[in-house]
Parts: sequence; C-alpha cells; structure tokens
Amino acid sequence: MKIYRNLFNDIVSAENLFSAWDKFKNGKRNKKDVQRFEWNLEENIFRLHRDLRNKTYKHGDYRSFNISDPKPRNISKAQVRDRILHHAVFQVLNPIFEAGFISASFSCRVGYGTHKGVEFLQNILRKANKNSKIPCFALKCDIKKFFDTIDHNVLLAMLKKKIKDDDTVWLLGQIISSFSSNYSLLGINKGVPIGNLTSQLFANIYLGELDRFIKQELKVEYYVRYTDDFLILSESRKYLENIVPKIIDFLEENLLLKIHEEKTKIRKTSQGIDFLGYVVFVNHRLIRTKTKRRIMKKFEVKIKGYKQGFISKDSLLQTLQSYLGFMSHADARKIQHYFKNKFWACLN
Repeated sequence: MKIYRNLFNDIVSAENLFSAWDKFKNGKRNKKDVQRFEWNLEENIFRLHRDLRNKTYKHGDYRSFNISDPKPRNISKAQVRDRILHHAVFQVLNPIFEAGFISASFSCRVGYGTHKGVEFLQNILRKANKNSKIPCFALKCDIKKFFDTIDHNVLLAMLKKKIKDDDTVWLLGQIISSFSSNYSLLGINKGVPIGNLTSQLFANIYLGELDRFIKQELKVEYYVRYTDDFLILSESRKYLENIVPKIIDFLEENLLLKIHEEKTKIRKTSQGIDFLGYVVFVNHRLIRTKTKRRIMKKFEVKIKGYKQGFISKDSLLQTLQSYLGFMSHADARKIQHYFKNKFWACLN
C-alpha cells in the first residue's frame, strides 16, 4: 500500500482553495450565501487559508432540511467556506483513494454513476445466467441508516492507513467531528452529513472495505454496489442464502454497520432486478413503477408552476430533457410520448 505524507500544504494552499471555489460555485452563483462570500472573495479565501495554515480553523454549524429523492432524507448544509474546504480536500484526496476502488462500485465517481451501474448490472446478469440459458438469482441488500451510522473512529483509522501526515489527519478530524447523528452514543460519535462532498468520498472509502471483503474474501464473481445498495448474482439460491450471515457479521464486526434485514431479498432474475430506479432484465430495462409515478407527479407540478408564471419555459424544457434522458436508458417509448405531449399541450 502506498503511503502519502505532506498532503496538508497541497490541500490548504491558496491555489487549491481558489480552484475549489471555481468548482464549488458552478450552479450556485444565484444563492445569497454564495453571493455574500463572493463579494469579498479574495479576503475570504485568504482568511480561510490563514486559519487552516495556522490550525485555528473551526468547522461551522450546519443548516438541516428534509428532501424526498424519493425516500425522505435529512440534508445538512455546511457554510460556504466549509463547503469550499470540502472541495479542496476532495481534489487532493479523491485521486489517492480512487485508485483503490473496485470497478463494481458506481456511486459518486467520475465516469461512473447510476446509468453506468445499471449497464454494468445488465452485463453481469447476462454472464451469470449465460444469456438466459440457466436460472439465476439476485441477492439485494442495503445498509440500515448508512450515513447516520458511519463510525468516526473507524473512518479515521481507515484514512490513517494511507495518510501519514498529522496535519492532514487533524484537518480530516475537524471535518468528520463537525457532525454527529442521533445514532451517536456517549463517547462514540457516528454519522456524516449527506450534504458534504467529503461525505461521498468517505462513504466510498468506508464501504470499500465491504467491496474487498466480498470480492477477495468471499470470492464473489457477480457483484455491484451503488452507495449502500448492493447486489450479488448467482445461479444458486443456497449459495446466496449462505453468504448473507457472513456479510452481516463482517458489517457488524468490522464496520459497525447493520444490514437492513427487511429489505434483504433473494429473487429470481427472470422477475427483473429492481436497481437505481430501473427494473433490469437480460435484454431490456423498464422504469420502476414507483419512479414512473414520482416523475409524472413532479412534472405535473412543474407544468402548474409554468402556467402560473412561477417558472420559465426554459426551466420546464430543462426538466423535460432531464426526464427524457433518464427514460432513454429504458424501454419507455410510451411514457416518453406522454411527457412530450404534456409539454406541448401546456404551451398551447
């Protein structure tokens, strides 16, 4: 394993912080807190640089709010200067850890993503069932309250394996300890905020341990993961039933996580595999029924907003194009026509 030292200056340099600002500001220039920061941009960046260099930096508080995407989630939003730091940390650390991630992990990685994950699943399904020549089963699992139950000490220990730099470890500790969920106990802090860019990296590092266990220890051939949702395919239902307890033990003993047992299911792949908003078969994909209903409902709200003058035609068109892009990865001509007809009807 390659060890990294002297990363702190690369992270906290003014050059890296300004570069992080350039990445961070995309799509956010109309936000009031971002505009306030930009009003005195150079002064704010150099103050952040000095606080980091002198190690007087303290992570600010979070503002929390709820969203549905589609399941309810609590998002914790950091202050602008902290979010710029998250980008600065990500820019330096992500390439270091990215090299160790397996190719079957698709969440929050450049060149990966949901559509690549679905495509990968369909490819391994074809291999697992020999293009529908043999029966095949899918074990679907997810981790209970994953982001809320990431253990701070376990995460820091993982980071320290590669990073032998006390100043960088101090900084990572500042970021990690800035948040704790309701699952924390006395002296045991847990949870990373879903809203932080660094949390996406931390999640991949944390569950990278699970990936290696499944691929290297259990020798699983057909595996795919997206954040805390993962699938294993096999021609043997018994094989899948037997590895579930091993995965549960590994998660509980090594990562202090619990599997969502109610959502842990084994199904015939001929029934379709529900993954990332699609139902995947060997030779085609469908849009999940719940997903279809959700985007139809959201589009109706957008159309209503357009008719009432709250949103522009361009904004409505962008929403339509986004949904059509999502549908283009499935056999969904009928619903594509539905959305197009709805759009043109509301313009007339």
